[in-house]
Amino acid sequence: MAGDPSSVLSALGLDRRAEQLYFQLVPVSGHTVVGVAQLVQTQPDQLLRVVAPLVDRGLVVVDDERLVVPPLAEVLSDLVLREARLAAASATKLAELSSAVPHLVAAATRPDRGDVTDVRPLDGELSSGGNPVELLQLMLRTSRGDMLWLRPDAWAMPRESRVSELLAEAMATGRRSRAIYPVRAVTEAPEALRTRARLGEQVRVISEVPTRMFILGDSHAVLPEPLGFADEPRVHIRQRSIVAALTLGFELLWSRAMPVPDIEAGKGHHDGRRFILEQLMAGATDEVIARNLGIGLRTVRRRIAELMSDLGVDTRFQAGVEAARRGWL
Repeated sequence: MAGDPSSVLSALGLDRRAEQLYFQLVPVSGHTVVGVAQLVQTQPDQLLRVVAPLVDRGLVVVDDERLVVPPLAEVLSDLVLREARLAAASATKLAELSSAVPHLVAAATRPDRGDVTDVRPLDGELSSGGNPVELLQLMLRTSRGDMLWLRPDAWAMPRESRVSELLAEAMATGRRSRAIYPVRAVTEAPEALRTRARLGEQVRVISEVPTRMFILGDSHAVLPEPLGFADEPRVHIRQRSIVAALTLGFELLWSRAMPVPDIEAGKGHHDGRRFILEQLMAGATDEVIARNLGIGLRTVRRRIAELMSDLGVDTRFQAGVEAARRGWL
């Protein structure tokens, strides 16, 4: 087909003249630039100009005023490796740029001034610093209704005792508090859960809690930006519709979470049977289940074996099917 390369060098983009020059230089590799120029009957500066395309591709190396022609296979291998690295870097950069496009589009997706009237900013702010406990106290005083908490790791925070005091004060006025913890908290921090339960808080657990968050009535919601376990920056939302939407999300998690009657009764034991079944149905490995439940790997395997025995099944898949049939899930 027209345009197809007729040799390795032409495939590398060299014209016929550069290709001929290359084969002239191969036998004299290692000689000085001056000596090679004499052999090809040209001036040294003119030789360096015409050899530049070969140097650019690594086919020729000028080192200490000597002209060296490396083996063609070695040069080709280096070129392939270099292009592969460039392609990988380009792919990474393109992926980064691609991920930015939705944000750019979202930022530009705004109604024209003539399409809307009475435009006002949303009620809330993104902030850092300050005293979190004092901010919480202020929000408790300026809100009414249920207090809702997502607490993936709150028991490890140094201000937990002060937060519990504020919670007790609020609940003494008749307000209700509900909190969702990861199931591992039952084994890692049972006393923290019992403390909140003794105050009257309704405690439920779920396999994993994806972020910190609390909602106070219909007027305050606070969560980290981005979602996760960081304290700041934090988003404080007072916009009623957004607070209501976050409350709906909490209620969905609450409906999936399980109460912990043993904790509420002051005991520390909880077998986590439902959570093990949920993890098995999700295809989690024993190691993942152990981490999510906050228990040892041997304990996980023992409980799975006991569970399968109770269900009268031989495989984990059968355990999920039988558990669903019995209404355990």
